[in-house]
Amino acid sequence: MVVAIWGLETDYGVNQGKMSVVRSVATLAYDCRRTDKFQGELLDALRIVGRGDMASANMKGDWAGEIGQTQFLPSSYYKYAVDFDGNGRRDLVNSVPDVLASTANYLKGHGWQRGQGWGPGEPNFVVIKEWNKAEVYAKTIALFADKLDGGHSGKRADR
Repeated sequence: MVVAIWGLETDYGVNQGKMSVVRSVATLAYDCRRTDKFQGELLDALRIVGRGDMASANMKGDWAGEIGQTQFLPSSYYKYAVDFDGNGRRDLVNSVPDVLASTANYLKGHGWQRGQGWGPGEPNFVVIKEWNKAEVYAKTIALFADKLDGGHSGKRADR
């Protein structure tokens, strides 16, 4: 599942976005449509800078403020990012170990059930929808993960 998200979100880190995340979330914080949500994202982006994970100038992403190889919003980055490579920083832009471990940590934090399926109607499908609420996205990720797993839909007992 983690590899499927990584592949779909940024083509395995190739297309992470080039816009200033701080500027994007600051703009969206005062956009009037989702002010509360993006004011929180702005504060979390500043917290990421404050704890030393990333300089604001290096915090690049897409127009809605997604950061890194699996496109975490700043709130998810702040809450779920882990330093898996042991260098003292949570780096979801350059460190593949941090990216993959953080993505797994996000899924676990949203209720991922080890050994359970991820296709529509399976227990982990709802967790995929926590990543992205769109049904078509969740189905696409589930299908991609299924293909990567050899067509088992996450239903094998040895998980």
